[in-house]
Amino acid sequence: MKVTIVGGGFGGVKAALELAEHPNNHVTLISDKPDFQYYPALFATATGHSHRQSWIPLETIFDDWPNVELITDEIVKLHPDTRQLVGKQGTYDYKTLILALGSVTTYFGIEGLDTFSYGIKSQDEIRRLQNHLFEEMRDGSDDEKNYVIIGGGATGVELAGALGEYLLVLRRHFGIRKKRLRITLVEAAPRLLPRLSESTSRKAAARLKRLGVHVETDKKVERQTAESLMVSGRPLSTQTVIWTSGVTNAPFFNNNSEHFTINERGKVVVDEFMRARTGIYVIGDNAATPYAGLAQTALHDAQFVVRHLNGSKKTYRPVQPASVIPIGHHWAVFEWGRLRFAGWLGGFMRMSADLIGYHDVLPIGWAVKAWRSQDKQELRIPDEPAILEEG
Repeated sequence: MKVTIVGGGFGGVKAALELAEHPNNHVTLISDKPDFQYYPALFATATGHSHRQSWIPLETIFDDWPNVELITDEIVKLHPDTRQLVGKQGTYDYKTLILALGSVTTYFGIEGLDTFSYGIKSQDEIRRLQNHLFEEMRDGSDDEKNYVIIGGGATGVELAGALGEYLLVLRRHFGIRKKRLRITLVEAAPRLLPRLSESTSRKAAARLKRLGVHVETDKKVERQTAESLMVSGRPLSTQTVIWTSGVTNAPFFNNNSEHFTINERGKVVVDEFMRARTGIYVIGDNAATPYAGLAQTALHDAQFVVRHLNGSKKTYRPVQPASVIPIGHHWAVFEWGRLRFAGWLGGFMRMSADLIGYHDVLPIGWAVKAWRSQDKQELRIPDEPAILEEG
């Protein structure tokens, strides 16, 4: 069986690994990046922890799988009648196609955010943020009055819980003796973590308050300049705005919308076997299914599609994943249906979830090293941030 997969995230990598277990299968995995990115750990890498938690070369993942061919290219067009994909570097034939392209950042048209804000969703974004923080403090002054994080979802809450400790470490390194440090988390919804229960939201807000984070909910971000952020008609003086909110479906689908049915949320409508059309499966963030946008859902989708390709007649059933959101050191909120708790036990559950998550896609050696590196910070400053070094 020959299968082409587009996307090197959780769904694409998991599908390729499952298919590769059968030596008669040949898998072509096309990704616009040479690395797999472990999104749940990006906030940790952005705040000085090991890059091992967030990136691993795809070549390393598939080193022991000779029936997986890796191609680095960005696919821009689909021709289902001739079963061809067109990339920026070449054209590729396919027999069976799995699309798992993930999501991209959107700023919702808010003026100035794309120019002045920072992000943590890629290596380049994290490098840019860390360079900014280092340059601010390198002369020992650090005139920043307010560090602002936009987005009270999981990523924003995780980053808000970790940023304060990181900034204090940086200040100590550069000999900055200021004691006051203001971090503001801005969320447009009436409460944090709006996809989770109100009780979990309250626990998260209380934890952030204990960590010194100022939380502003039900606030609308209107525009940003180099020196300030306008929030619900009120300017906040800041030179450091970190955007963690706003994702939208990969632009590939809008650019090829004549071949898909797109719902009002921009997701691709699929049938009971995850097919968008004959011979084309759409999984993970891209599919119009419950819980799309979560890593566990992408893994579940990948396993389902592989089973279907192997002859299973079972129809797709969404599975609600557990949510485990760390907020500060060894502390997390946990929610799975009606099971909800917070504290050190939540922190333990997050460590366990990460170990399972790494093991799902990484060679066991890398998985263990990535998991063990969670408490290791790599603050080799004042030189360039060492987030991309091998080893």
